[in-house]
Amino acid sequence: MKKLFKWLGTGLLAVFVLLSVFALHTAYFRPVSLGLFYNKVFMEFVFRNPELLSSMGLLESVGLHYKNDQLTDISPQAESEDAALVRKDLKDLLTYDSSGLQGEDKLSYEVLEFFLKDMVDGETYRYHQYPVNQLYGVQNELPLFMATQHQITSLREAEDYIARLNNFEWKFSGLVESLRLRETKGIIPQKFVVKKVLKEMQGFIGKPAEDNILYTAFVEKVDKLDDLATDVRESLRLRAATAIQRSVYPAYQQLIHYFRSLKPKATTNNGVWALPDGAGFYAYMVRHHTTTTMTPAQIHKLGRAEVTRIEAEMDLILCAHELCEGDIGERMQVLGKDPRYLHQAGETTNAQVLQDYQDIIDEITRHLPDWFGTLPKASVIVKRTPEFKQETAPIGGYYPPPLDGSRPGIFFANLRDLSAIPKWSMRTLAYHEAIPGHHMQIAMAHELEDLPMFRSFLGFTAFQEGWALYTEQLAWEMGLLEDPLDNLGRLQMEMFRAVRLVVDTGIHSKRWSRERAIRFMSDKTGLPKNDVIAEIERYFVQPGQALAYKVGMLKILELRQRAQDELGDKFDIRSFHDAVLTHGQLPLILLEQEINQYIDNNKGLH
Repeated sequence: MKKLFKWLGTGLLAVFVLLSVFALHTAYFRPVSLGLFYNKVFMEFVFRNPELLSSMGLLESVGLHYKNDQLTDISPQAESEDAALVRKDLKDLLTYDSSGLQGEDKLSYEVLEFFLKDMVDGETYRYHQYPVNQLYGVQNELPLFMATQHQITSLREAEDYIARLNNFEWKFSGLVESLRLRETKGIIPQKFVVKKVLKEMQGFIGKPAEDNILYTAFVEKVDKLDDLATDVRESLRLRAATAIQRSVYPAYQQLIHYFRSLKPKATTNNGVWALPDGAGFYAYMVRHHTTTTMTPAQIHKLGRAEVTRIEAEMDLILCAHELCEGDIGERMQVLGKDPRYLHQAGETTNAQVLQDYQDIIDEITRHLPDWFGTLPKASVIVKRTPEFKQETAPIGGYYPPPLDGSRPGIFFANLRDLSAIPKWSMRTLAYHEAIPGHHMQIAMAHELEDLPMFRSFLGFTAFQEGWALYTEQLAWEMGLLEDPLDNLGRLQMEMFRAVRLVVDTGIHSKRWSRERAIRFMSDKTGLPKNDVIAEIERYFVQPGQALAYKVGMLKILELRQRAQDELGDKFDIRSFHDAVLTHGQLPLILLEQEINQYIDNNKGLH
């Protein structure tokens, strides 16, 4: 499929797309082969998600702009249609005989079966999530998508951008309808969520259209189009500003009005245990994000043990720097205020911090051939988190490159407070978000050849985040954290992920309060108070997601140790990493299966 999109001429591809779309809308269409079925499932999903289609750059490279003027429908009706498609896809998949499948063909079947079954299992809790919250949601993700993902390389694409601006009201109307449906089911977000979302949205529209990121990003892209006449350029600017005033801002006002109506109803800051069948929902989210059968109680116990282990390692480094008194958090806070290790206001610019991150990435990239047999073709750059969302955003984030290679991957660094970014923490964040973490893993998945396209894009949190956390330790093993304080920064981040096992299960299973969770994380990590609050509040709206990092990392380390023990001198770290990364993202149960096969295949090598 990917080769088809890459090599087929524009005219033939247009015919292909039209025929495919026709097939997708045929209710009882069942392809004669598994390969065609995989393509059908993938295409029906992406064609129902115009924003995802644009992000992937699937069609632009061959001159097509299918649905680039549309936004993804998130109304209750669309959600129901999506759920029905998933059920039908699983039913159809199970009608194919998989008994004779081997190798990657067998793995493709198993990955899709796992994914679809997980989606069907979660259908009971379809409305238990908070689709608008202080961390993510249409209110902040859609502007970021428009600014960074919607490419403008022609007048046609500029027109599409404006058309999408004019569709904001339609999309937000579907969102509000979905939120009202949740409310009738007793799914109301925490009071801190309502407060922070209102503040964010009011700030977003509290400025002239010409100062909004939707306008400034548009103008920046349009100004790079050399073939536009001046009057055309001016007309585009005016139409974009008008669309923001007449569609975008009213859309936000609609959502603001709804959230104001929620204020008297959102009276608590409870975990999901307080929702209807909250225990069942959380148990599902734990399975969904970890791709294991672990229970909340087992994960809480694991987290406690990991916290104790990492504390001992951090204590050795802190004592070597004459910081032996008090708990780990207190001592890390003392170190975190030491001006020798901080960016000083007036002395360090945002540009310098971004360049320092880029230098860290460039340095480790030069060492990759010694540790990896396969490397991604796509590069990665560093940008600051957009100011409109930096207050509640995490310290770092990553956006993958599109298939057409029109831009690199992006590591977003949050620069809301430079004094809260110790120099010894920067390496670990860059390794996690960019190289050899998220960018390397995701870019390599996108570049896989001779596999069904869904294998490049399906995501499993435990694999994705487990890999990124694993690479933080790998960078230390590569010798790139020679300064003990850099290694302390790594251990602080590993502690941070171990604490997540405790507080996430604490909040949602053991009924911890928001304040108790904040206190535990502060005591064990010493992270800045604002960062701790943002993280704890993140776990309230993403139940179970934070568990995936440490569970995934520990599984990869376990599998690596197993390979080393069983292969002895035959073990090669480069081929092991290839075995992990060259299948795309996998549920941990299937990753273990693949590594066991890798071990068996290499035992006979001389």
